[in-house]
Amino acid sequence: MVSKISIKSMSLRKKMIMAFCLPTILLFLVNMMLYLGTTRVLNSLDVVYSSNNALNQLNTALESLQNATEGYLNTKTSDALEQYYIQEQEYSDMLVALDDNKDDNENRVMERNIRHMSQNYLELTNQAVESKRGGNVEKYKNIYEEATRTFSYIESSINSLNNKQFVNNSKSYGAMMAALQTIERLNIITLVIIGLANLAFVVLIASTIAGPLVRLAATADSVSKGDFDVPLPPVRSNDEVGVVTGAFNKMVISIKDYIAKLTESMEATRKLRENELIMENHVKDAELKYLQSQINPHFLFNTLNAGAQLAMMEGADRTSNYIQRVADFFRYNIKKNKDVVTLKEEIELVDIYIYIINVRFAGEIQFTKEIDESLLDIKIPSMILQPIVENSINYGLRNIEWAKKIKLSVYELGDYVCISVKDNGAGIEKETLDKILNGSFVSNFNKSDSNGVGLNNCIERLNIFYERDDVLDIISEGKDKGTETILYLPK
Repeated sequence: MVSKISIKSMSLRKKMIMAFCLPTILLFLVNMMLYLGTTRVLNSLDVVYSSNNALNQLNTALESLQNATEGYLNTKTSDALEQYYIQEQEYSDMLVALDDNKDDNENRVMERNIRHMSQNYLELTNQAVESKRGGNVEKYKNIYEEATRTFSYIESSINSLNNKQFVNNSKSYGAMMAALQTIERLNIITLVIIGLANLAFVVLIASTIAGPLVRLAATADSVSKGDFDVPLPPVRSNDEVGVVTGAFNKMVISIKDYIAKLTESMEATRKLRENELIMENHVKDAELKYLQSQINPHFLFNTLNAGAQLAMMEGADRTSNYIQRVADFFRYNIKKNKDVVTLKEEIELVDIYIYIINVRFAGEIQFTKEIDESLLDIKIPSMILQPIVENSINYGLRNIEWAKKIKLSVYELGDYVCISVKDNGAGIEKETLDKILNGSFVSNFNKSDSNGVGLNNCIERLNIFYERDDVLDIISEGKDKGTETILYLPK
């Protein structure tokens, strides 16, 4: 009972730590102990037959040396001699591992004898080889026969020692395997016990966490469906779940109170909204009447065309042409202001604009064009070139005392179509030029005769249309040095 009460009073974090960390730590410690015991047994097993493996390798090396010696004595080739020296060195290296001790143990005595006989055998094989190289046939045959007898003694001794050690090692191996099986059974029993204990512990912890959460979830589901009269879950613990449950209960009560107050105010809100709708209808009706009172643009075009026809009938051809060009200019402004047009259409609008302006300026503006005709079909936003030309006239040419010149150029540069509007006017100082390019320049020029599309507007639309910020550049060497505006349009 005490433990159950103490668990309920714990925070959710501590419960989670207890549910996951303590069983894990316990399992880790037990498995570590079993692992260390098993590792010691396995390491002992590795050592059990190491002496047999060493003797087998020694016997194999001895046979290889004997074969290499016989091979050289039979062939007397350089390859056979080289093979002999390799096998001799390998066997000599293995002899170092034999224990040259003074122990009276039978196995140790046999190892010592094998070592001494092997050293004698190496001397005999070496003498036989040297005799063969010197051409002393009788001598090398006698030495080789003695070396062969020594080889038989060594091989017999190695096999005898190997059998004795195998018997001893088999007894040790059986004892170690029995110990390993005991550890394995102990490991299984321990894991089963710990697993059952952990399961009981986790169930206890989970019941203190999951039970309140299940009740809280059921209540929350009912509330989400609009049932605010559902019985609220009781608070039975002081952990985070208990805190959330208490806060949820307070929230449900607050929502019920809020709904009641909201219901009381809905009628007043509805009446207020009705009054607002009535006012909106009056405003829209006023706006409609205002729009109906505006001049229809088609009426303006028709009026200008009528004036052009009247001037033509009266023989005033220049006046008729002028009125017709003004009508074309405004028609382009109304129809194309938000469309994408061809470069050819934009240049035609510039021609119309220059004509109208020259009527006002008495032909003072000298307008020239240098255009690559193959580039006129590219698409650009409408109302781009005319505002740039208008800007050159208003800010560059209007107040100068020398000849007023504007040149429009269209040419190809790499992957770009370049459009240049260059004047010989007042020029722009560097500080003002920087403000124009970054959009912070504010003009004080009277735009009463402008079409309302400024240079900033052109720059912003170009940047948006081509999705880049380097479409337009303005070049001026300073005051009275003229200005060139260049558009770099991607093909």
